[in-house]
Amino acid sequence: MRQFYTRVPSLALVFGLSMLAQAVSAALQTTPYIALHTQPRYSGLAALPYANPKAPKGGLLSTASMGTFDNLNSMNGKGSSTEGVNYLFDSLMDSSLDEPGVLYPLLAEKVTFDPEKTKFVIFHLNPKARFSNGQPLTAQDVKFTFDTYQSKANPGLQMYISDLAKTEVLSKYQVKFHFKSDNNSEMPLILATLPIYSKQDWQGKDFSRISMQPILGSGPYVIDRIDAGRSITYKRNPNYWGKDLVINRGRYNFDKIKYVYYRNLDIAFEGFKSGQYTLHEEMTARKWVTEYRFPAVTAGMVKKYRFQHHNPIATQSFIFNTRRSPFQDIRLRQALTYAYDFEWQNKALFYGQYRRLQSYFSNSELEARGTPSAAEMQILKPLLSGLPPLQRQGVMLNWKYPVSDASGFNRNNLLVARQMLLDAGYPIRGGQLYDRQGKPIQIEFLIHQDGLQRTLMPFVRNLKKLGIVVNIRQVDLPQYIERMRRFDFDMTTGVMPQSLTPGNEQAQLWGSAAADQVGNFNYAGIKSPAIDQVVQSVIRAPNRQQLVIRTRVLDRLLRAGYYQIPTYGKGENWLAYWNMYRQPQIKPKLSTGIDYWWVDSRQAQKVNQYLRQQ
Repeated sequence: MRQFYTRVPSLALVFGLSMLAQAVSAALQTTPYIALHTQPRYSGLAALPYANPKAPKGGLLSTASMGTFDNLNSMNGKGSSTEGVNYLFDSLMDSSLDEPGVLYPLLAEKVTFDPEKTKFVIFHLNPKARFSNGQPLTAQDVKFTFDTYQSKANPGLQMYISDLAKTEVLSKYQVKFHFKSDNNSEMPLILATLPIYSKQDWQGKDFSRISMQPILGSGPYVIDRIDAGRSITYKRNPNYWGKDLVINRGRYNFDKIKYVYYRNLDIAFEGFKSGQYTLHEEMTARKWVTEYRFPAVTAGMVKKYRFQHHNPIATQSFIFNTRRSPFQDIRLRQALTYAYDFEWQNKALFYGQYRRLQSYFSNSELEARGTPSAAEMQILKPLLSGLPPLQRQGVMLNWKYPVSDASGFNRNNLLVARQMLLDAGYPIRGGQLYDRQGKPIQIEFLIHQDGLQRTLMPFVRNLKKLGIVVNIRQVDLPQYIERMRRFDFDMTTGVMPQSLTPGNEQAQLWGSAAADQVGNFNYAGIKSPAIDQVVQSVIRAPNRQQLVIRTRVLDRLLRAGYYQIPTYGKGENWLAYWNMYRQPQIKPKLSTGIDYWWVDSRQAQKVNQYLRQQ
């Protein structure tokens, strides 16, 4: 379902894009798309292949969200932003769900740029574009939006667009973005995928404040009803200006979209079983394997659906806060990776449904495998002398995290970890591990999710065997968000999505500057000149081949720095839905494509009749 850039990065966001010139002689080019190192496959089609232009409109799609909400402005980074609010807004262009790094017209019907030196980009707005109140959307609105982002958006977004020098209105429907550098070819695509606000709507309002006052947008939906803290419902705008664009044909078929909020996943699942909402994404292997045997499934009223995607698996991990002692020591971080026993967990808790993550870009060609290639070594060699010895050694390895015998005792790995700690100068006295200053090592592990302790406790028990006291600190979601914004934790869990086209966002995830910026995403506090240099080389990769090579080098540096313990993941989405939804015959490769689903009215009547009888 559609999402723009928010406080926490999500899989639907088009991260890390770059622009490639068409093979024509003119220096300045105007095209109806932006593409990454390729020609768009679907330019000129009447509809996208994973859409059904004849899909009927109508019905309701409802899904669950965790916690609560108090802010309809997802771009200022304040409070708890509202799920689905991005349905209210359009961006300048929109992404293909089949082609990495390809954007098609939305608010902008074409774009002008210099493919050799990306010093600026001009977007030509569609004169038909309208806000939901009928007001025309013009270049003044675009300028207002980006001027506001640069001064009042959350710090992560401000850093993300930091190469934007200024926004200039050329005419009513032409807007020009000037860049500080001429080699950051990703910037046009970053700007093209951010939501556009109405200048008039924001007169007299403070963008930086938390607000539940509806915001005027130009997107396919408007707010229908807000039940404060419990649910929010959007209704399809029948006068949506962009409904006939190629990117939108067969899309946005539901009359209403509703998000229902629950305190935890277990309560939410019970709500799904009773029909309180109709689409559920399962996150727990145990439930996926054992708990979909309730009567509605047996009766054929609820369907399970596995979607195999072609994206990098989101990096689920245990994160060390290297700003704090004792995690500044790479040797201690390495030793603690041996305490994580994936093999036993996958057997005993996950029903064999997951794989151990060996990379920050698993499930893709971006993953570094084997020993470094000659092309990778060309980048690595100048960096090696500046790396800590352990990291220098690690980048050269055919990488694999420690493997246990799946017995549940993890004895061999814990013996290795114990010896590593002793060799690094951490004594053990009376079963307690001490740092080199004689202070006992204690860790607070920050979480907010109910049920997470089940998967966390085996790791905690293994750390206890190493003499480390771990206190699990569970807080409510608002407190967790605020503590994460300020990096107020020792260790925590994380889920970090990646894309097939990494770029500017990598500086937010791993860059030294982001480590000190409240609200940014370098949770581990990484400050490495080598990583900074490679991140910049990824951002400025001139072609796909170089992007892949440079990303693999980044992957090696991150793994060998032991900043996180990647845990487990899967290259698919697990969905369950009440059996009234239909999909196009051709499925997209990079997204579930729920925006292109529709309601089968006859089947919906059967579902409703079944629920009334329960």
